[in-house]
Amino acid sequence: QVRLVESGGRLVQAGDSLRLSCVASGRTFSSYAMGWFRQAPGKERDLVAAINRNGGRIYYADSVKGRFTISRDNAKNTVYLQMNSLKPEDTAVYYCSAGTSTNFARAPSYDYWGQGTQVTVSS
Repeated sequence: QVRLVESGGRLVQAGDSLRLSCVASGRTFSSYAMGWFRQAPGKERDLVAAINRNGGRIYYADSVKGRFTISRDNAKNTVYLQMNSLKPEDTAVYYCSAGTSTNFARAPSYDYWGQGTQVTVSS
């Protein structure tokens, strides 16, 4: 099992940048594909970015492609989400997640979740 703790969410203005971090503890971090999900009020939780175990393959949702960058540092047990050119529609609770499936670009592949961090983008 793995424990995930996110940080970095806050209130920013449209056009700003923000980096979220997620530190994992427990089972070997490199055993997991990692994903960032987000959930806005009244909406479903959506997968926005994912990275496979060794960082060699990455997935982005169309809504964030070209603006967000996911990366991982297996030596630090940490996954990051760099968010640039933020828009009000990016406002959501962002969740870090981990999964052992090789099908890392699919939401059902993720089994473990952090508590979430709030990102609010004002216009």
